Amino acid sequence: MIAVLFALSGLLCWCGISQVVGNSVSSSFENAFHIPPIYTTVILVAITAVIVLRKNATVKVLDVVVPVMAVCFFGITLFITLSNITLLPSVFKQIFQEAFGLRQVAAGGIGAVIMNGAKRGLFSNEAGSGSAPCAAAAADIDHPAKEGLLQALGVFIDTLVICSCTAMIMLLTPAKLTSGLAGMDLLQESMRYHLGEFGVFFIAVILWLFSFSTFIGILFYARPNVAYLFGDNWTSQTLYKILALIMLFIGGLATYTFVWDLGDIGVGLMTVFNMIALIPLTPKAVESLKDFEMKYRMKKKDSK
Repeated sequence: MIAVLFALSGLLCWCGISQVVGNSVSSSFENAFHIPPIYTTVILVAITAVIVLRKNATVKVLDVVVPVMAVCFFGITLFITLSNITLLPSVFKQIFQEAFGLRQVAAGGIGAVIMNGAKRGLFSNEAGSGSAPCAAAAADIDHPAKEGLLQALGVFIDTLVICSCTAMIMLLTPAKLTSGLAGMDLLQESMRYHLGEFGVFFIAVILWLFSFSTFIGILFYARPNVAYLFGDNWTSQTLYKILALIMLFIGGLATYTFVWDLGDIGVGLMTVFNMIALIPLTPKAVESLKDFEMKYRMKKKDSK
């Protein structure tokens, strides 16, 4: 029963992520190129449909695209940070004041910050939600603990590196320029301040690639869940792809706050159901890690 609920919540979550993808791309292209969201969304859905509806659609392209995008984004952030290095003390002061200041305590701000941070962090890396094992299980690796450590590294890169890069870009921008902005508008206005129109165009292109790779990735995640619920056949897999494409289209035209709600609900439910199964399996995971560490130490000892 838990497995069925997990699979259903996962499919719900990935539909929500499809909406976020569509919304992010349409917003970024509207800001960068003044293209109405309907045109961007139609083109995005059409191109994506041609690729993902193929019988042998592959995720191998992600092996090349994702690292290149991550390195480019990190490089741009490093340049911006070093160019504004004198502002770093005030930025870190602002972070701690906004999170733990007396005003925030009195207004319940700490609870709100923690809750929103947990939601966005979980949405970013999905650690503990059980989605990553859908891909990790397909890895060709000689020990399960090795794959677990690799997935932990993925969480570090995804959230502590890439998301911190985004935060740093925005925090190094004067507050008066970003007041009242949210989502893609906030990020692109920050990039416009630091790098001019190039920054806006860069974010639009890099986000399109990030979003496209994310969409292919979630379909890869969804495949075993669809197979578990409805059988691993072309019809059920294709119907879910069509549903995800519809949600991609809806997200491109919907409001920023609306598109996050479905994803938050889905990933929250996934995490609850996954933790019910994960906690009893903790001893096996610890045992596997100890076995890996023992074999690793023996291997190093023998190599000396």
